[in-house]
Amino acid sequence: MADPDNQTQPTEYDSPWKEILRAYFKDFLAFFLPKAHVGIDWLRDPEFLDKELDRITKEAKAINRRVDLLVKVWLINGDELWVLIHVEVQGNRDPGFAERMYTCQHRAYDLHRRPVVGLAILADEEPGWRVSEYRQVLWGSELIYRFNAIKLLDFLSNLSELEVSDNPFAIVTQAHLTGKQTRNQPEQRLKEKQRIARSLYQRGFSRQKIIDLFRFIDWVLGLPKKLDNLFWEELSKFEENQKMQYITSVERIGEQKGEAKMLTRQLQRRFGSVPDWVSEKIAEAEPPSLEEWSLRFVDAQSLDDIFSDKQ
Repeated sequence: MADPDNQTQPTEYDSPWKEILRAYFKDFLAFFLPKAHVGIDWLRDPEFLDKELDRITKEAKAINRRVDLLVKVWLINGDELWVLIHVEVQGNRDPGFAERMYTCQHRAYDLHRRPVVGLAILADEEPGWRVSEYRQVLWGSELIYRFNAIKLLDFLSNLSELEVSDNPFAIVTQAHLTGKQTRNQPEQRLKEKQRIARSLYQRGFSRQKIIDLFRFIDWVLGLPKKLDNLFWEELSKFEENQKMQYITSVERIGEQKGEAKMLTRQLQRRFGSVPDWVSEKIAEAEPPSLEEWSLRFVDAQSLDDIFSDKQ
């Protein structure tokens, strides 16, 4: 997640993009490349070829990689197709981008002898930087590689469509653009984050999809600590009214696991190995019980002193 105090992007900022792409690849193509989506046999699960991609990029000595995916899919007519998805989340112009797209395409084809479709998501902030081909021309010899390129900035003119779309990548795009627009505007970012988070429930998404999309939203719309606390208070009230404790319940589960892990470590340090009955008791406990046991731990002389019900 971005640093909530200064809203700067971390070094490993590609992870949320890669996670959401892998989780909802079918929706990704439906949103950004529908002509490919309709030609794929989705009864067969896509295969993410991480090892093959590592080999390609290593041999190509690729640098500045952000989110690269090499995915194996099948056509409706039964033919096999390799799809190279190159998602660029770097916010700066990159003069070597088109060449890297070509290098990955060429090496993927050379390695597997299958068609390769290139798709680049340009998430920079320069409206005039539009790259969709790599070209070499010398002494009558010419090489041209054209790939699909989507400029996220173009969606700024269609925000109303993003607001009503039930495709998760409408939310991803909206959150990404909002993060760019509200940089150094924490109060405005809080309002937009609240609005986008609430919209997750209004679009009819499943519980798991809401949780997955919120992870992305929470990352690109990081807030200072004080405003972050306000956000969670408002979201908790909203979920209670909607009778859907999705996101805040996951947050509580995370806190609960952290408290349970800390208590277990304290017990191990003082009493040595922890018996199974204690581990089971901790694993099943609610936060109030964990807090109470942690307080008892300070003066306890035995495990019974901590976990006895006769207190």
